[in-house]
Amino acid sequence: MSAAKEPRAPARATTAHDAGTRIRTPDQRLRVFVSSTLRELEAERRAVRAAIERLRLAPVMFELGARPHPPRDLYRAYLEQSDVFVGIYGERYGWIAPDETISGLEDEYRLAPAGMPRLIYLLAGAEREPRLDELVDRIERDDAASYKAYASPEELAELVEADLATLLAERFDSARSVAGPATAEGRPDLLAARIPSAYTRLVGRDRELAAVLALLADRDNRLVTLLGPGGIGKSRLAIAIAEAAGAHFPDGTAFVPLENVLEPELLLPTIGHAIGVRDSGELPIEQRLAIALEGRRMLLVLDNFEQLVAASPILVRLLTIAPDATFLVTSRAVLRVRGERVVDVPPLATHDPASPDSVARARTAPAVELLVERAHAVKPDFEVTEANIEAIVGICRVLEGLPLAIELAAARMRVLTPAAILQRLDRQLPLLVDASRDLPPRQRTLRSTIEWSTGLLAESERRVLRELAVFAPGFTLESVEAFAAARGWDVDVVAALEALVDSSLVEQADIDGEAVFSMLATVREHGIERLSETGEEDAARSAHAAVYAELARREGRGLGFSQQMSAVQRLNLERSNLRAAVRHLTSAGDVEMAADVAWRLFLYWWMGAYLMEVALWMEEVLARPAETVSPRARATAAFFIAWRDMWLRPSHEIPTGLLAAAADFAADGDDLGAAMCIATAGFAEINTADPDIEQAGAWLHEGTRRFHELGAGWGESLALVALARISALTGDLASATTQSQRAVEAAVGSGDRFAATVATHHLARMHLFVGRVEEAERMLLDAVAGSVALRHEEGIAYGLEGLAATAATRDDVERAGVLAGAAAAIRKRTAMFDAPAFVFHTRYLAELAERVDPDRLRVAEKRGREYGAFEAADYALTGRTGSTG
Repeated sequence: MSAAKEPRAPARATTAHDAGTRIRTPDQRLRVFVSSTLRELEAERRAVRAAIERLRLAPVMFELGARPHPPRDLYRAYLEQSDVFVGIYGERYGWIAPDETISGLEDEYRLAPAGMPRLIYLLAGAEREPRLDELVDRIERDDAASYKAYASPEELAELVEADLATLLAERFDSARSVAGPATAEGRPDLLAARIPSAYTRLVGRDRELAAVLALLADRDNRLVTLLGPGGIGKSRLAIAIAEAAGAHFPDGTAFVPLENVLEPELLLPTIGHAIGVRDSGELPIEQRLAIALEGRRMLLVLDNFEQLVAASPILVRLLTIAPDATFLVTSRAVLRVRGERVVDVPPLATHDPASPDSVARARTAPAVELLVERAHAVKPDFEVTEANIEAIVGICRVLEGLPLAIELAAARMRVLTPAAILQRLDRQLPLLVDASRDLPPRQRTLRSTIEWSTGLLAESERRVLRELAVFAPGFTLESVEAFAAARGWDVDVVAALEALVDSSLVEQADIDGEAVFSMLATVREHGIERLSETGEEDAARSAHAAVYAELARREGRGLGFSQQMSAVQRLNLERSNLRAAVRHLTSAGDVEMAADVAWRLFLYWWMGAYLMEVALWMEEVLARPAETVSPRARATAAFFIAWRDMWLRPSHEIPTGLLAAAADFAADGDDLGAAMCIATAGFAEINTADPDIEQAGAWLHEGTRRFHELGAGWGESLALVALARISALTGDLASATTQSQRAVEAAVGSGDRFAATVATHHLARMHLFVGRVEEAERMLLDAVAGSVALRHEEGIAYGLEGLAATAATRDDVERAGVLAGAAAAIRKRTAMFDAPAFVFHTRYLAELAERVDPDRLRVAEKRGREYGAFEAADYALTGRTGSTG
């Protein structure tokens, strides 16, 4: 083992000044790919991840990616979507897989795109293995990276944070010098749910792709359904169609996964979230969608619609209220609604139709092409030869050209020859198919292939796969480990997940630097069937629910405080499983735990606009016999339902119900719950047609006092904002200013950035009303920056409106018009509007139009409506455009 070499000073700066580079704002956060050995440098990886997240960037870390057989195409896809390469090297070179000549560590460095900035960090004094010394020498010879030594994880974190900040500043200046004004045509639709990344090539679907694109090009075809059984490749085809259809849909594409949405009432809210519409309850969701989609030529892909076929009439209503939108649906069942155009997705051809018995001519069949390509991915030296072509073709024919079945078989090519796989399939598949006669033919084949594939696993791995079926798509390693402990797994969880990912039975993705796992719907269905047969389903689902109840307890504590950002990020990763957990708890009758989970995450539901969904769950709690539900659970359910109804069906009965709920909370010793119900009674009273302002104010004052005594600054702040609004409406600007100032102080004191931005907006308005323009502008700029960090577009709109007003007072026509137009576009796109009594910036714009040429103002407003939310925020903060993309 050679002594470690001391790093030289970098030969030149990183490639920070490459022409055309751009800095991404939080809607498209800059992604930092982190490469290192895993266990050796675990402490360093944690420190670097924290440093990256402090800069509001996205760490890309393969916590399970450095497997013995790394999927090179997957590494390349992640690297191509990243912006900066960070390499951390200690003593180890890393494991070299069979049939490979280099480790995953070196493979990652080689696969990093040539123009990507590279920051390399070497452990000082380390005794590096010879192969790692060679890699470091190569990096030095490449002369394309900055590299430094570090002595501890803490020092490494400081270096990484400082170097990334410098890199961002360099790129920001470079972007300003080379970027011109953004255009609507060149700007991505940042609000739409992004099309999932396709890490493999689409094989054998040219005909279907062309047929669907032709249908979508005709604006009369507004609902196209891709029909086929599970595992036929509908979702993969839909991704390809969405990617190729951009020219027909200038306003973008939204990809809406529906696999975990079971209630028809949640169809529209789910679509709304995908396109940036917040369902906070002030308007019916249909009305919000009508506003947001008006005039937008969009494609909405609704994936896995089969469990929502009963919601087809709702989809028909959406076609009516959004006449410019087109819908592409994937489903196992026909929707049977007017206007639907159905495209059957067939299995891949397994032979040449002109010569069906020719093995030689079958080499070019799509099914064979797919099998060979996937086999090569898991075994890079795999080749088609005269000796194995007959077995390869035989596998495809036995599996009837079903893409998922072929993928599962290909995953076994790493340890089995094609002949061995065919032999096992020929022997086992007919028996398995015969045992599933109640299923359609191709579904029998697919289910039987899954059964065969799982049969090749160790018993412990089969148990892991079977029990993971209770998870909804998108679960983390941390949650699996907690679940494993609850279920008493006697297995290395990481190794078991590795085996399942390598077998194509579980999928892994990177989301904001976190390894997130999912299971294909058909594989999960198989697992649930096995759990049901063994009588383990209820116990597994209960353990799953307990894991997420604990997550709610843990992360809920930080939501109103300085841990808010990290708590929201973690909860966002696991939202589908939180939903599944509460759904199980309510259906199983454990309404106490269901209500507790809902209650602890109130701020998360509110910030994310999920409160309407929670109210649906809570209706199930109240539907239980009264004697089976505790007063606290009933109070929780009553609170969420009242929150919904005070917007949709305001009445004086709602405050009465909230006060009763407050009494139940108090009796249970939950003073915070009582404070929330009392303050919300004030909100509810204000919303009525003939509010008792004095009584509403009294409830809000009482709620404020209680929040303050409990140290719940976030609640105190939001109640004070409501009081400030009442004072402003009644003309008492002095009280409104004082209450807004106290609201800011309470939120900042508790560390709640969300409440702080809301309060700051209101305080800035009070200053503007009395002519303190400079002070108002400073506050509004701070509030916009906070809303950007929170990805809160409504908050950005509030800030832009205020800044438009300050610009109007200075006769700055261009800035006033652009900001007002951008705010209006955000309001329309998200369907989030301020109460008419509080819309104030239009008065300043009207006065400006009287002093200047009104046409100049209208032109500037039109230009502002072309900006995306975060692009407009960048313009507001910097006075420039083009740096955010």
